[in-house]
Amino acid sequence: MARYTNFLVTGFSQDNINRALIGALEACDLYLIYQDPICIVAKEKPGQVSFAQLATVELLISQPKADNSGAKIDLVVKNEELPLRTQNHCREIFIRVNEAITEANAQSIAS
Repeated sequence: MARYTNFLVTGFSQDNINRALIGALEACDLYLIYQDPICIVAKEKPGQVSFAQLATVELLISQPKADNSGAKIDLVVKNEELPLRTQNHCREIFIRVNEAITEANAQSIAS
């Protein structure tokens, strides 16, 4: 099973963090499976790759503290594929989701 993880600290406000993260996942062509204030789960749409390669993305959100340091996000991207090569489908999705979250964070800071 391929599994990639990352830890991000964002500048999202508590009011719009879920909306921004869902937008980032939808920009990566992922569909939402589960959502609550501290967890978002999304999955790839079937049809492009084999079922073993379909990636699942989990975002675990620690809400910003009172000092407005930003929310902490734990990102997990996994699938059933054996990661026999360093450049595999799960890693590609992981990189794409990381970039989308980083771009969404940059836009929220700029506005």
